[in-house]
Amino acid sequence: MAGTDLQAIETEACARIEAAEDEAALEKLRIAYLGRKGEIKRLMARIRSLDPSERAAYGQGVNALKRAVEQAIAARRQALQREAQARRAAGFFDVTLPGRPPAIGSLHPLTQLTEQLLEVFGRLGFERARGPEVEQPWFNFDALNIPAEHPARDPAENFFLETPDGAEPLLLRSQTSTVQIRVMKDRKPPLRIVAPGRVFRPDTVDATHHFQFHQIEGLAVEQGLSFVDLKSVLLLFARALFGPEQRVRLRPSFFPFTEPSAELDFLCWRCHGTGCALCKQTGWIELGGCGMVDPNVLEAVGIDAERYTGYAFGMGIERLAMLRYGIGDLRLFTENDVRFLEQLG
Repeated sequence: MAGTDLQAIETEACARIEAAEDEAALEKLRIAYLGRKGEIKRLMARIRSLDPSERAAYGQGVNALKRAVEQAIAARRQALQREAQARRAAGFFDVTLPGRPPAIGSLHPLTQLTEQLLEVFGRLGFERARGPEVEQPWFNFDALNIPAEHPARDPAENFFLETPDGAEPLLLRSQTSTVQIRVMKDRKPPLRIVAPGRVFRPDTVDATHHFQFHQIEGLAVEQGLSFVDLKSVLLLFARALFGPEQRVRLRPSFFPFTEPSAELDFLCWRCHGTGCALCKQTGWIELGGCGMVDPNVLEAVGIDAERYTGYAFGMGIERLAMLRYGIGDLRLFTENDVRFLEQLG
Protein backbone atom coordinates (compact mmCIF):
# COMPACT_ATOMS: atom_id res chain seq x y z
CA MET A 1 0.00 0.00 0.00
CA ALA A 2 2.84 2.34 0.90
CA GLY A 3 4.52 1.65 -2.42
CA THR A 4 1.31 2.52 -4.23
CA ASP A 5 1.09 5.85 -2.32
CA LEU A 6 4.68 6.73 -3.22
CA GLN A 7 4.10 5.94 -6.88
CA ALA A 8 1.02 8.18 -6.95
CA ILE A 9 2.96 11.00 -5.31
CA GLU A 10 5.80 10.63 -7.83
CA THR A 11 3.38 10.71 -10.76
CA GLU A 12 1.66 13.80 -9.45
CA ALA A 13 4.96 15.57 -8.60
CA CYS A 14 6.48 14.91 -12.03
CA ALA A 15 3.33 16.16 -13.75
CA ARG A 16 3.30 19.39 -11.74
CA ILE A 17 7.02 19.93 -12.33
CA GLU A 18 6.62 19.41 -16.07
CA ALA A 19 3.82 21.99 -16.11
CA ALA A 20 5.88 24.70 -14.32
CA GLU A 21 5.85 27.79 -16.58
CA ASP A 22 8.88 29.60 -15.23
CA GLU A 23 11.78 29.43 -12.79
CA ALA A 24 9.75 30.97 -9.98
CA ALA A 25 7.00 28.33 -10.21
CA LEU A 26 9.63 25.59 -10.40
CA GLU A 27 11.33 26.90 -7.26
CA LYS A 28 8.05 26.79 -5.35
CA LEU A 29 7.60 23.11 -6.31
CA ARG A 30 11.16 22.31 -5.27
CA ILE A 31 10.48 23.77 -1.83
CA ALA A 32 7.13 21.98 -1.62
CA TYR A 33 8.70 18.55 -2.27
CA LEU A 34 12.36 18.83 -1.23
CA GLY A 35 12.34 21.62 1.34
CA ARG A 36 12.86 21.18 5.07
CA LYS A 37 9.10 21.09 5.59
CA GLY A 38 8.34 19.50 2.21
CA GLU A 39 6.57 16.32 1.17
CA ILE A 40 9.70 14.12 1.16
CA LYS A 41 10.58 15.09 4.74
CA ARG A 42 7.01 14.34 5.80
CA LEU A 43 7.16 10.89 4.19
CA MET A 44 10.52 10.09 5.80
CA ALA A 45 9.06 10.98 9.20
CA ARG A 46 6.47 8.16 8.77
CA ILE A 47 9.20 5.50 8.98
CA ARG A 48 9.09 5.53 12.79
CA SER A 49 5.42 4.55 12.77
CA LEU A 50 5.87 1.55 10.43
CA ASP A 51 6.38 -2.08 11.38
CA PRO A 52 10.15 -2.83 11.47
CA SER A 53 9.71 -5.35 8.65
CA GLU A 54 8.33 -2.60 6.34
CA ARG A 55 10.79 0.15 7.13
CA ALA A 56 13.59 -0.85 4.73
CA ALA A 57 11.35 -1.17 1.67
CA TYR A 58 9.52 2.04 2.53
CA GLY A 59 12.77 4.00 3.04
CA GLN A 60 14.06 2.78 -0.33
CA GLY A 61 10.82 3.88 -1.96
CA VAL A 62 11.02 7.40 -0.45
CA ASN A 63 14.65 7.76 -1.59
CA ALA A 64 13.64 6.69 -5.10
CA LEU A 65 10.85 9.28 -5.01
CA LYS A 66 13.34 11.95 -3.94
CA ARG A 67 15.71 11.08 -6.79
CA ALA A 68 12.86 11.15 -9.30
CA VAL A 69 11.70 14.57 -8.12
CA GLU A 70 15.26 15.96 -8.20
CA GLN A 71 15.80 14.66 -11.73
CA ALA A 72 12.45 16.06 -12.89
CA ILE A 73 13.26 19.49 -11.45
CA ALA A 74 16.73 19.55 -13.03
CA ALA A 75 15.31 18.51 -16.42
CA ARG A 76 12.56 21.13 -16.27
CA ARG A 77 15.03 23.85 -15.25
CA GLN A 78 17.23 23.07 -18.25
CA ALA A 79 14.18 23.11 -20.52
CA LEU A 80 13.07 26.51 -19.20
CA GLN A 81 16.57 27.91 -19.74
CA ARG A 82 16.63 26.63 -23.32
CA GLU A 83 13.22 28.15 -23.98
CA ALA A 84 14.35 31.53 -22.56
CA GLN A 85 17.48 31.46 -24.67
CA ALA A 86 15.45 30.65 -27.76
CA ARG A 87 13.09 33.58 -27.06
CA ARG A 88 16.01 35.95 -26.65
CA ALA A 89 17.56 34.74 -29.87
CA ALA A 90 14.27 35.24 -31.70
CA GLY A 91 13.87 38.77 -30.33
CA PHE A 92 11.02 37.80 -28.05
CA PHE A 93 9.55 40.75 -26.18
CA ASP A 94 7.42 40.12 -23.13
CA VAL A 95 4.99 43.04 -22.90
CA THR A 96 4.13 42.09 -19.32
CA LEU A 97 7.65 42.86 -18.07
CA PRO A 98 8.20 46.24 -16.39
CA GLY A 99 9.61 48.85 -18.74
CA ARG A 100 13.23 49.92 -18.71
CA PRO A 101 13.56 53.54 -17.59
CA PRO A 102 15.23 55.72 -20.23
CA ALA A 103 18.72 57.00 -19.56
CA ILE A 104 18.26 60.61 -18.54
CA GLY A 105 21.12 62.99 -19.19
CA SER A 106 21.98 66.20 -17.39
CA LEU A 107 23.11 69.70 -18.17
CA HIS A 108 26.79 70.31 -18.83
CA PRO A 109 28.66 71.32 -15.62
CA LEU A 110 29.36 74.79 -17.05
CA THR A 111 25.69 75.23 -17.91
CA GLN A 112 24.69 74.15 -14.40
CA LEU A 113 27.10 76.63 -12.83
CA THR A 114 25.99 79.42 -15.19
CA GLU A 115 22.37 78.85 -14.19
CA GLN A 116 23.36 79.03 -10.53
CA LEU A 117 25.22 82.30 -11.12
CA LEU A 118 22.27 83.77 -13.00
CA GLU A 119 19.92 82.74 -10.20
CA VAL A 120 22.10 84.45 -7.59
CA PHE A 121 22.49 87.65 -9.60
CA GLY A 122 18.78 87.58 -10.39
CA ARG A 123 18.05 87.80 -6.68
CA LEU A 124 20.35 90.83 -6.55
CA GLY A 125 18.30 92.60 -9.22
CA PHE A 126 20.39 91.83 -12.32
CA GLU A 127 18.71 90.73 -15.54
CA ARG A 128 20.37 88.53 -18.16
CA ALA A 129 21.59 90.19 -21.35
CA ARG A 130 22.85 88.60 -24.57
CA GLY A 131 24.96 89.75 -27.48
CA PRO A 132 26.54 88.36 -30.67
CA GLU A 133 29.74 86.33 -30.59
CA VAL A 134 30.86 87.88 -33.91
CA GLU A 135 31.54 91.52 -33.13
CA GLN A 136 32.68 94.83 -34.57
CA PRO A 137 35.95 96.26 -33.25
CA TRP A 138 34.13 99.34 -31.95
CA PHE A 139 32.12 97.26 -29.46
CA ASN A 140 35.08 95.04 -28.55
CA PHE A 141 37.71 97.77 -28.21
CA ASP A 142 36.94 101.42 -28.97
CA ALA A 143 33.85 101.82 -26.81
CA LEU A 144 35.69 100.06 -23.97
CA ASN A 145 38.41 102.72 -23.94
CA ILE A 146 40.98 100.40 -25.54
CA PRO A 147 43.03 102.59 -27.94
CA ALA A 148 44.38 101.49 -31.31
CA GLU A 149 47.92 100.98 -29.99
CA HIS A 150 46.84 98.76 -27.08
CA PRO A 151 48.36 95.23 -27.14
CA ALA A 152 44.89 93.71 -26.67
CA ARG A 153 44.05 94.78 -30.26
CA ASP A 154 47.00 92.96 -31.81
CA PRO A 155 45.85 90.55 -34.58
CA ALA A 156 47.92 87.84 -32.89
CA GLU A 157 45.75 88.22 -29.77
CA ASN A 158 42.37 88.00 -31.53
CA PHE A 159 40.38 85.99 -34.07
CA PHE A 160 39.80 88.53 -36.84
CA LEU A 161 37.56 87.27 -39.65
CA GLU A 162 38.08 87.63 -43.36
CA THR A 163 35.75 90.26 -44.82
CA PRO A 164 35.35 91.62 -48.37
CA ASP A 165 37.48 94.61 -49.34
CA GLY A 166 35.99 97.77 -47.96
CA ALA A 167 33.71 95.95 -45.54
CA GLU A 168 33.82 96.63 -41.83
CA PRO A 169 36.25 94.28 -40.05
CA LEU A 170 34.80 91.67 -37.74
CA LEU A 171 36.22 89.44 -35.03
CA LEU A 172 35.13 86.81 -32.53
CA ARG A 173 34.56 88.72 -29.30
CA SER A 174 37.40 88.44 -26.81
CA GLN A 175 35.25 89.49 -23.83
CA THR A 176 31.58 89.67 -22.91
CA SER A 177 32.03 93.36 -22.09
CA THR A 178 30.72 93.91 -25.62
CA VAL A 179 27.25 93.02 -24.30
CA GLN A 180 27.52 95.81 -21.74
CA ILE A 181 28.33 98.30 -24.48
CA ARG A 182 25.36 97.18 -26.59
CA VAL A 183 22.97 97.44 -23.64
CA MET A 184 24.21 100.90 -22.64
CA LYS A 185 24.02 102.07 -26.25
CA ASP A 186 20.42 100.90 -26.71
CA ARG A 187 18.96 101.65 -23.28
CA LYS A 188 19.02 104.47 -20.77
CA PRO A 189 19.94 104.15 -17.10
CA PRO A 190 19.16 102.82 -14.60
CA LEU A 191 20.68 99.55 -15.82
CA ARG A 192 21.59 96.37 -14.00
CA ILE A 193 22.53 93.45 -16.25
CA VAL A 194 24.66 90.31 -16.16
CA ALA A 195 26.01 88.74 -19.36
CA PRO A 196 27.36 85.17 -19.51
CA GLY A 197 28.72 83.77 -22.75
CA ARG A 198 31.58 82.37 -24.81
CA VAL A 199 34.63 84.41 -25.70
CA PHE A 200 37.53 83.58 -28.01
CA ARG A 201 41.28 84.20 -27.81
CA PRO A 202 44.07 82.43 -29.76
CA ASP A 203 45.67 80.80 -26.74
CA THR A 204 47.51 77.50 -26.94
CA VAL A 205 45.31 74.78 -25.46
CA ASP A 206 46.67 73.28 -22.25
CA ALA A 207 45.47 72.44 -18.74
CA THR A 208 44.69 76.10 -17.94
CA HIS A 209 44.18 77.76 -21.35
CA HIS A 210 41.81 77.33 -24.27
CA PHE A 211 40.94 79.22 -27.45
CA GLN A 212 37.33 79.44 -26.27
CA PHE A 213 36.02 79.79 -22.75
CA HIS A 214 33.15 81.36 -20.84
CA GLN A 215 32.86 84.59 -18.93
CA ILE A 216 30.15 86.22 -16.89
CA GLU A 217 30.19 89.99 -16.53
CA GLY A 218 27.93 92.32 -14.62
CA LEU A 219 27.12 96.00 -15.05
CA ALA A 220 25.13 98.55 -13.08
CA VAL A 221 24.64 102.17 -14.14
CA GLU A 222 22.59 104.53 -11.96
CA GLN A 223 22.85 107.86 -10.23
CA GLY A 224 25.10 107.87 -7.21
CA LEU A 225 26.65 104.42 -7.47
CA SER A 226 30.01 104.08 -5.73
CA PHE A 227 32.72 101.54 -5.02
CA VAL A 228 30.84 100.66 -1.83
CA ASP A 229 27.90 99.44 -3.92
CA LEU A 230 30.24 97.33 -6.03
CA LYS A 231 31.83 95.63 -3.04
CA SER A 232 28.45 95.10 -1.38
CA VAL A 233 27.07 93.30 -4.44
CA LEU A 234 30.18 91.14 -4.75
CA LEU A 235 30.04 90.24 -1.06
CA LEU A 236 26.36 89.27 -1.30
CA PHE A 237 27.12 87.21 -4.40
CA ALA A 238 30.02 85.43 -2.68
CA ARG A 239 27.95 84.58 0.38
CA ALA A 240 25.02 83.35 -1.70
CA LEU A 241 27.36 81.02 -3.58
CA PHE A 242 29.72 79.85 -0.82
CA GLY A 243 27.98 80.52 2.50
CA PRO A 244 27.37 83.32 5.00
CA GLU A 245 30.96 83.33 6.28
CA GLN A 246 32.50 84.11 2.89
CA ARG A 247 34.60 87.26 2.47
CA VAL A 248 35.89 89.19 -0.53
CA ARG A 249 39.06 91.18 -1.08
CA LEU A 250 39.65 93.88 -3.69
CA ARG A 251 43.25 94.58 -4.75
CA PRO A 252 44.14 97.68 -6.82
CA SER A 253 44.68 96.89 -10.50
CA PHE A 254 44.21 98.43 -13.95
CA PHE A 255 41.68 97.83 -16.74
CA PRO A 256 41.12 100.30 -19.60
CA PHE A 257 37.35 100.35 -19.14
CA THR A 258 37.18 100.85 -15.35
CA GLU A 259 38.71 103.47 -13.04
CA PRO A 260 39.45 102.75 -10.28
CA SER A 261 39.95 99.03 -10.94
CA ALA A 262 40.53 96.03 -8.70
CA GLU A 263 41.25 92.32 -8.76
CA LEU A 264 38.50 90.30 -7.08
CA ASP A 265 39.54 87.66 -4.53
CA PHE A 266 37.36 85.29 -2.52
CA LEU A 267 38.38 83.81 0.81
CA CYS A 268 39.48 80.24 0.13
CA TRP A 269 36.42 78.08 0.77
CA ARG A 270 38.52 75.02 1.52
CA CYS A 271 40.88 76.31 4.21
CA HIS A 272 38.92 79.47 5.19
CA GLY A 273 42.00 81.64 4.94
CA THR A 274 44.57 79.51 6.77
CA GLY A 275 46.36 78.47 3.55
CA CYS A 276 46.18 75.27 1.51
CA ALA A 277 47.13 73.83 -1.88
CA LEU A 278 43.97 75.22 -3.53
CA CYS A 279 44.80 78.84 -2.67
CA LYS A 280 48.56 78.28 -2.90
CA GLN A 281 48.95 78.97 0.81
CA THR A 282 47.65 82.56 0.44
CA GLY A 283 44.20 82.06 1.96
CA TRP A 284 42.61 83.84 -1.02
CA ILE A 285 41.52 82.81 -4.53
CA GLU A 286 41.55 85.27 -7.43
CA LEU A 287 38.35 85.05 -9.49
CA GLY A 288 38.24 88.11 -11.75
CA GLY A 289 38.33 91.86 -12.08
CA CYS A 290 36.03 94.75 -11.28
CA GLY A 291 35.86 98.51 -10.94
CA MET A 292 33.91 101.69 -11.56
CA VAL A 293 33.00 102.23 -15.22
CA ASP A 294 35.41 104.70 -16.80
CA PRO A 295 33.67 107.99 -17.74
CA ASN A 296 35.08 107.64 -21.27
CA VAL A 297 33.08 104.40 -21.67
CA LEU A 298 29.88 106.10 -20.52
CA GLU A 299 30.43 109.02 -22.89
CA ALA A 300 31.16 106.64 -25.80
CA VAL A 301 27.67 105.14 -25.53
CA GLY A 302 25.89 108.46 -24.96
CA ILE A 303 25.45 108.34 -21.18
CA ASP A 304 26.12 111.53 -19.23
CA ALA A 305 29.12 110.70 -17.02
CA GLU A 306 28.44 113.80 -14.89
CA ARG A 307 25.00 112.49 -13.99
CA TYR A 308 25.50 108.72 -13.85
CA THR A 309 28.11 106.37 -12.46
CA GLY A 310 28.43 102.65 -12.83
CA TYR A 311 30.37 99.60 -11.78
CA ALA A 312 31.32 96.43 -13.64
CA PHE A 313 32.78 93.05 -12.75
CA GLY A 314 33.67 89.85 -14.53
CA MET A 315 35.01 86.36 -13.93
CA GLY A 316 35.77 83.19 -15.86
CA ILE A 317 33.14 80.48 -15.45
CA GLU A 318 35.60 77.66 -16.17
CA ARG A 319 38.00 78.98 -13.55
CA LEU A 320 35.23 79.17 -10.98
CA ALA A 321 34.10 75.62 -11.85
CA MET A 322 37.65 74.25 -11.66
CA LEU A 323 38.19 75.76 -8.24
CA ARG A 324 34.76 74.83 -6.92
CA TYR A 325 34.78 71.20 -8.12
CA GLY A 326 38.52 70.52 -7.83
CA ILE A 327 39.07 70.04 -11.59
CA GLY A 328 42.70 70.17 -12.66
CA ASP A 329 42.42 70.33 -16.45
CA LEU A 330 40.40 72.89 -18.42
CA ARG A 331 40.25 70.59 -21.46
CA LEU A 332 37.90 68.18 -19.67
CA PHE A 333 35.04 70.65 -20.20
CA THR A 334 35.24 70.32 -24.01
CA GLU A 335 36.32 66.70 -24.58
CA ASN A 336 32.78 65.32 -24.13
CA ASP A 337 34.00 62.44 -21.97
CA VAL A 338 30.77 61.03 -20.53
CA ARG A 339 32.62 59.61 -17.53
CA PHE A 340 33.67 63.14 -16.55
CA LEU A 341 30.31 64.71 -17.29
CA GLU A 342 28.42 62.10 -15.25
CA GLN A 343 30.54 62.84 -12.18
CA LEU A 344 29.30 66.42 -12.06
CA GLY A 345 25.86 65.78 -13.56
